[in-house]
Amino acid sequence: MTTSKEGVFEGPVQALARSAWQSILVTGILSVVLGILILVWPGPTLVVAGVLFGIYLLVSGVFQLIAAFGLHVSAWMRVLSFITAILSFILGFFCFRNEFQAIGLLALWIGITWIFRGTAVLVAAVSDSALPGRGWQILFGILLIVGGGLLIVEPFRSITTLVVVVGCWLIVIGIFEVISAFQVKRTAKHVAANL
Repeated sequence: MTTSKEGVFEGPVQALARSAWQSILVTGILSVVLGILILVWPGPTLVVAGVLFGIYLLVSGVFQLIAAFGLHVSAWMRVLSFITAILSFILGFFCFRNEFQAIGLLALWIGITWIFRGTAVLVAAVSDSALPGRGWQILFGILLIVGGGLLIVEPFRSITTLVVVVGCWLIVIGIFEVISAFQVKRTAKHVAANL
């Protein structure tokens, strides 16, 4: 138990609710920054893009793992978040193995990861009517699924085109995550009153 600013004791659920928005915000900011970097230097950063995507997947996997074990959600949602985290780790580490091969297969990997994550977000938002920022979460899940599907279905002939498209999608996804983070922060203030 910790003491809040008002001198009232708060339990672990209240503390988690107050700080959960930060992990969403960090992931969103990382997505936007990575997307901008890719759009600014698409040619020279093709090799670096594989490494940057690997870092992004690892960081995203860490936050998905935290969500799997830290949030108050049902067991099957924990399993989905855990699977998403493990996939992000595997794909992130594979990006460090050989940068040139990683870039060539990156569309498939990112597409699968986005579809899994989008499905997890969409299922959580649809099944929980009390979820903070539910409408944004539904839209975010749909965007992830559509973006992942496009990366898998459309075999881009140019790696540069792929990098530009992924950069744009990362910016869009990052913006939605930042918006969701502030909605979660605003809604988390009311958690203590509702418990």
